[in-house]
Amino acid sequence: MKNIKNIIVTNNKYVYEKYKDDFEIFFDENFSYLDVLEYVRNRVHEGHKLMTHPLSGSVKPNETIYKTIIISHKKEVLDFDSLKLIEESITTAKKFIANKPTPNWPESILDDFRVIDLSLIDNAIDKII
Repeated sequence: MKNIKNIIVTNNKYVYEKYKDDFEIFFDENFSYLDVLEYVRNRVHEGHKLMTHPLSGSVKPNETIYKTIIISHKKEVLDFDSLKLIEESITTAKKFIANKPTPNWPESILDDFRVIDLSLIDNAIDKII
């Protein structure tokens, strides 16, 4: 049975594979870290609320290409706290990426980053539901 309270937005295939049967998921493997943040910002403008922090974890936006964020399924009036947080997160991510672009990591390192991102969202899901 799918969790209809929340939507997972991700560019991480590990997150998609693990949660595709339990959550509504927006998954695009071609999205960059910044693309995920901007997609979430657009959903916040539509009335969705952030359920997880956009910059959760200790991996910097210019170190990994993977990002997973949970937003509310239900659309309500614009949540200004969510909007402020996602806009600030986009600004921060852009600063990190401009200072030092994300390296062209080998597949073994990308795999490590997928596992880290999955672990972060696993912990968040345990707290949300």
